[in-house]
Amino acid sequence: MKRIYMLAVGLVSALSVATAGAAEYPSRPITLMTMVQPGAQIDRLARGFARKFSELVGQPVNVKNVTGSHGTVMAAELSRARPDGYTLGLTSLTAYTYAPHHDKLAYDPKAFDFLTLVALNSSGFISKADKPWNTLKEAFAWHKKNNKAMVAMFHGADDRDAITRIARREGVKLSLIPSKGGPSVIQAVTGGHADVGYVGAILYKHVEAGTIKLIASAIDQRLPGISSVPTLKEQGYDEEIKMIVGLAAPKGLDAKAKAKILAATDKMAKDAQFQEFITKNLLMLPVEWGEARADQTVAELYELEGKKAQMMK
Repeated sequence: MKRIYMLAVGLVSALSVATAGAAEYPSRPITLMTMVQPGAQIDRLARGFARKFSELVGQPVNVKNVTGSHGTVMAAELSRARPDGYTLGLTSLTAYTYAPHHDKLAYDPKAFDFLTLVALNSSGFISKADKPWNTLKEAFAWHKKNNKAMVAMFHGADDRDAITRIARREGVKLSLIPSKGGPSVIQAVTGGHADVGYVGAILYKHVEAGTIKLIASAIDQRLPGISSVPTLKEQGYDEEIKMIVGLAAPKGLDAKAKAKILAATDKMAKDAQFQEFITKNLLMLPVEWGEARADQTVAELYELEGKKAQMMK
């Protein structure tokens, strides 16, 4: 009798496991990783994305901050996750398009499915409000005239390389400090530890508060609301830094999970209130959503950064 009971329990347990395994996605909470510290602009985007995505798929979406090496630590962890749709990443694309040409990585840059672009982060170079210059060009001129090295805090490898190239052209020595994200750059600049720094749209509230000033837009247009400040190209530098944020998953994403995720992100792309959250609340710039556009953008940026890397050798 006891043996029959044990067999019955085992059969029920096996059926339960099989049923759970076949449960329709998503049947449990989802982890959304992001590569910046809490409070950074991409972190705020990730938390807004998580709330809306949770609403659409009917399961909690928990944001996990995996910081370090400007996205490559997060990318490495994401690459090791199961491709079941329960671990996703909202991140700058530089860890997948720029870093592979410059660093020895713990992941294959082709080990990901890119599901959609989400936003283009407004970004630029900043200085403390009381500095005796108003543009990056003037900042370099001041340092050259006073024979001083410029202390610059960088956000990622791409902006680090851009300001390094500019400094060489201007004949100014550069002292570089790595950051842990936007808030740490703001802290270093306002605290007088860095002469200039590169940040995303987190700069807006600090410009408005009068603690920092924008000295160059890093994208190909002047930043909304601070249109008096010229771009890098307008200041004579053939440079552009695009902090494009996208949604990624481990390669080989389960087909049914992928379909559900893409259906949800398609709704988010068409949701006027969510898009207003991106453009009005976060002051980021809109992008074209969808898997095809994401794949095309990643491929184009990977090729472009490869060519730039060859030129720097």
